[in-house]
Amino acid sequence: MIVAGASVQGTGHLAAGRDCQDAFRAADLGDAVVLAVADGAGSRERSALGAHLAVDTACRVLAEEIPGPHEPPAAWTGWAAARGARLVADHLRAAEGILRAAGPPARSGPAEPAEPCGLPRAIQEPSAPPVDTGALAATVAAAVLRPPWVVFVAVGDCFGTVLTRKAADPGPPPGPGGPPPEAAERCHLVLPPPAPGGPGPVFLSSPGAALRVRSFAVWEPELTGVVLATDGCTALTLDHPSARALPPQAGPLPSERFFCGLAATLRANGGDAEPLRALLSGPEAARTGDDLTVLCALTDGW
Repeated sequence: MIVAGASVQGTGHLAAGRDCQDAFRAADLGDAVVLAVADGAGSRERSALGAHLAVDTACRVLAEEIPGPHEPPAAWTGWAAARGARLVADHLRAAEGILRAAGPPARSGPAEPAEPCGLPRAIQEPSAPPVDTGALAATVAAAVLRPPWVVFVAVGDCFGTVLTRKAADPGPPPGPGGPPPEAAERCHLVLPPPAPGGPGPVFLSSPGAALRVRSFAVWEPELTGVVLATDGCTALTLDHPSARALPPQAGPLPSERFFCGLAATLRANGGDAEPLRALLSGPEAARTGDDLTVLCALTDGW
């Protein structure tokens, strides 16, 4: 498979002097690929670390015990739900470990008074104080591509698109020695971002995050690729329904110009991500001040 990804620091983050708080990671397992993108909360100073932790955890959790391509739908959907819950639990456990290892803030006041036994109260009662895992707040979207199946697991506002093969219009027969008709791809927004005006963002560290995981499996015999993106990419990669003369309730639509054009470019150059980075750094992408991350996997044999 061809796997390519890029992260670009948003103009708003550049102006504010903040580093890129997005992260992405992929794991090529041979007959399957695991993809993950994450977006750290801009209001938290350590959220970039949280985003990297999220994609590392997602790739580890989703690389385990992947069902076979001929397993029934119930096996895939059950596996997706279980992996989603596991992702949240493992991320929180790892975040707590990191924060505890960093230690509590330095004390500036007088030493804690001793109890009658002569030992400070903290030594007599060694229970660990609670930690704020929200310091590493991040959203995440992950996908497992094992044709003809794709599994999506997401917490928060990252989104995902599936590419499928479209039969070419045969047209008139080619002349002697002429090229055969070229095939084309379609794009389908199967993991949309949350609708505007809904509840606030959900992070892996949010209370009840395990109950708000989006997980599902897609069976698609014409599958040719998967693309994940962070929410900073919406203006660049998604079209308003009015662009196709549809009512607003139709929701955002994937831009064929972006997704199908990107897939064609990556297939032609063997997966060089530089054109993708250029797209994320171009004038159209500058409309958003947020960081932009796109990660994709394209099947072989196209």
